[in-house]
Amino acid sequence: MELSHAANTVPERQPEVWEKVPPRNRNFTGRDDMLVKLRQGISTVTAVVPQPQALQGWGGVGKTHLAIEYAHRYRSHYDLVWWIPSDQRVLVPSALAAMAPHLGLPPASATGVEEAAEAVRRTLQSGTPYRRWLLIFDNAEEPGQVQEFIPRGPGHVLITSRNPKWEDHFETLQVDVFTREESVAFLKKRLRREVPDDDASRLAEQLGDLPLALEQAGALQYETGMSVDEYLEQLDEQASRLLGANRAPGYPLSMTAAWKVSVSLLEDRLPEAITLLRCCAFFGPEPIPRDVFRRGNKAVVPRLGRILSDPILLATALSELRRFALARIEPATRTIQVHRLIQALLRDDLPEEDQAEIRHEVHVLLAGSAPNDPDESARWRRFEELVAHVTPSGLEECTDPTVRQFALNVTRYLYISGNYQSARTFLESFAKRWTEVSGARHPDVLVAHKHLGNVLRGLGQYSEAYEIDHRTLDDMREVFGPDHDETLLTTNGYGASLRARGDFIAARRLDEESRAAHAASRGAGHPSTLRVLNNLALDYALTSDYTQARLLHQDTYLEMSDAGGGIGRTVLLLSWNGLARAVRLCGDYTEACDLGEEAYAYGVQELTLDHHATLLTAKDLSIAKRRSGEVAEALDLARDTHTRLQRLFGDEHPDTMAAAINLSNALRTAGDLDEAFATADRTVTLYYPQVFGADHPYSLACGGNLAILHRLRGDLATARRLNERAVEGLVAKVGQKHHYPLTCAVSLQTDLAAMGETVQACALGRETLARLRALFGENHFLSLSCAGNLVLDLRAAGEKQEAEILYEDTMRRYERPLEAGHPDALFASEGRRIDCDFDPPPI
Repeated sequence: MELSHAANTVPERQPEVWEKVPPRNRNFTGRDDMLVKLRQGISTVTAVVPQPQALQGWGGVGKTHLAIEYAHRYRSHYDLVWWIPSDQRVLVPSALAAMAPHLGLPPASATGVEEAAEAVRRTLQSGTPYRRWLLIFDNAEEPGQVQEFIPRGPGHVLITSRNPKWEDHFETLQVDVFTREESVAFLKKRLRREVPDDDASRLAEQLGDLPLALEQAGALQYETGMSVDEYLEQLDEQASRLLGANRAPGYPLSMTAAWKVSVSLLEDRLPEAITLLRCCAFFGPEPIPRDVFRRGNKAVVPRLGRILSDPILLATALSELRRFALARIEPATRTIQVHRLIQALLRDDLPEEDQAEIRHEVHVLLAGSAPNDPDESARWRRFEELVAHVTPSGLEECTDPTVRQFALNVTRYLYISGNYQSARTFLESFAKRWTEVSGARHPDVLVAHKHLGNVLRGLGQYSEAYEIDHRTLDDMREVFGPDHDETLLTTNGYGASLRARGDFIAARRLDEESRAAHAASRGAGHPSTLRVLNNLALDYALTSDYTQARLLHQDTYLEMSDAGGGIGRTVLLLSWNGLARAVRLCGDYTEACDLGEEAYAYGVQELTLDHHATLLTAKDLSIAKRRSGEVAEALDLARDTHTRLQRLFGDEHPDTMAAAINLSNALRTAGDLDEAFATADRTVTLYYPQVFGADHPYSLACGGNLAILHRLRGDLATARRLNERAVEGLVAKVGQKHHYPLTCAVSLQTDLAAMGETVQACALGRETLARLRALFGENHFLSLSCAGNLVLDLRAAGEKQEAEILYEDTMRRYERPLEAGHPDALFASEGRRIDCDFDPPPI
């Protein structure tokens, strides 16, 4: 896309989306040449796509204001403009994710922040629905924290930073102090009165032409009526003091002196305003919610107590800070923002003891203004506003129990909202520091580790999650006791880690114990107890006890449906779909489709089509439809579900992988062997070993799916080898009395028959059929599939009498499915092989 570089280009149209771009500085003047250079640089097409452009320079030179002016001046050239605070990594994905609805993507509340941010990045790169977009990454100090989020597509990216390292990555435009002419023009506009050029020039020279210092000086002179000579006298006095004292290191004398003049005069005028300003210096540089001071008015904060208890005094103090340009007060967003350079000067001007006291008061204010329940999505906005202040305020250093609980609630909010990586960063930092201060087995450290285990599982890092869950649960049992709420919650997490490792029997045993403990301490109908029951139903299914899984899923679903509170729509849908899946695994495909259709419709209506739980329900519904013979519908749903999960989570997410397996199975059933093989080969060979490990039951059983495709493509030796490995590995992992090795044994029996080893095929078929009947009964779909295939092998081996007896018995049991047109029954009646595949359920 080529855009004109001229500032007076006739606007094409107003942007459809314009979000979070700060208002222009009404005193902005000059720098038109720099804006033109920026426009030329940012619009230059190098190779295939426009290149990001970085504005780099000293603090206070006006990089951010230049970016804001660019966005406002050229806004008509873009369909979408977005402002992204970038001085902390935690802020970037949230800002990107907020774009999702404007791009036709599901919101972060449906998919998680990290996934939504990545979906936004990919969508912007694709150029659909917008090719004309502008992203501004403001104060991106560390390239390594931001680069992964920068889209490289048809739109434009602008970066502001003090860090010269950006020169190593993108084209960089250096932003220096004003020219003298720009300084004079700026001061005249800011003072709003006639000022001789010589006076303005003398003032600019003393302030080093630094824009932020000029803004401070102009605001003070405008508000007080002070002449230039009077101001220069004050400035000289402050500079002399600073030169003879401990001037804040690393900052220009002109800025430090100008700030000192403003603070000194305002302190005489309204000392409470400076008290409030010093407090703001210990927040982050991002906007501070105005309501922090309203909701935190009951907090024990001695320095601020009088101001917080008097809303009139608070409003007056904020007004004075705005008038003297010491803080930006935004009525529309109800926020307060202090420039990071002024914050640093304020902090450095205080003795260490005072710094510690004010920092603690900020911690108490943050904790006092936060909601208590991070699981409640309606309150996430309030948490989002506070996250930016966690690291800059040094929250991890505080030992106050209330503040530490707030810190943990922030990480819980990040986890629940899907911002896993940021949650992990915070938790690792908190746990490390709290361990140093309070000891490795302090309750706060243990709870932090509990949350960290949840986050690691969310990231798919199952081995790390298992190690931390195992260690934390042992410590909690000793520190809290086995029946403490935190111990029980950690037990649930550990059960999930066991399932993720493939230790299904151990997970079932643990969850059975947890169910009893929950029922004893919280009651049978408590939401936490119902969640444990849902986990236990998953365990039953993973240990091939499908009848018990079905009964428990049904009871749990009904209890959840009647629960008065504590059970959200997502949890209810997962329980509902768990029941539909258990019904399918029992072989009742029609009922599974009916139940799955209802659950899927609920998910679409109550959560959205792209919600994670809705997509899991869609995947299971696709499987049920395929099993019942509705192949075309199953394939369409499988393809759509895989595409959506792939877009939201990427290829290596466990649920995307499971959807890929379902898609491959549906393609094979529909007769498209080439695409089915390509999909299965990539997923089974690359992703499953990487995410779960090569010996995980899912990896081994999915290898059986790939073996079927190798055989159908004529590679019998590879098919046999894969199935033999799967059977041997699965028996070692889950035992012989389990669905997974028996499914692969049915396929191995077919391999042997195809290779002409009829006697061996019959022997394996007889053994497998006996095990299946003992495990599931004679009428289960796996038992009947194995019997139907064994009939063919017995006939080929000349065992006609045994074959006919088994055939008559099998077709009698297939009578009703045959009337319904069930594919397996039709295959058996026609003397065709039945392929038994595998679909990995959610952990």
